[in-house]
Amino acid sequence: MVRALSKSRESRFRAFGWEMGEHSNMPDPDELRELGQRLDEVRRQKEPSPKEAPPSAFGIATRFATEMMVAIGLCGGLGWLLGHFLGHKAIFLIVMLVLGAAAGIRNVMRAAAEMNAKAAKAASDKET
Repeated sequence: MVRALSKSRESRFRAFGWEMGEHSNMPDPDELRELGQRLDEVRRQKEPSPKEAPPSAFGIATRFATEMMVAIGLCGGLGWLLGHFLGHKAIFLIVMLVLGAAAGIRNVMRAAAEMNAKAAKAASDKET
């Protein structure tokens, strides 16, 4: 058995802007779900992306050492191969080691500039 709503209940619904009956202005559940999904999408777009942790001193030193050793090793190996195949002259090895050291220093300077640029960008983002 269903009991009819009392007048006081109907007046409470009208006080909140809701009407009872067939032509109520209650929002459709599907519309509310769609609105919620759009709001979630906008919130995700406005959320800042997760920040990277700054590199540790050990990480920086390891990167610089790797940059230097790889450049010197590759150029030294190439100089040794050239010397071996072109007459065992040590001049190729010496010249290529010097070029490898120059390339390694250049790579370390480039890596340091890149890290400084990231740090400056992070600091400017933090201020705003």
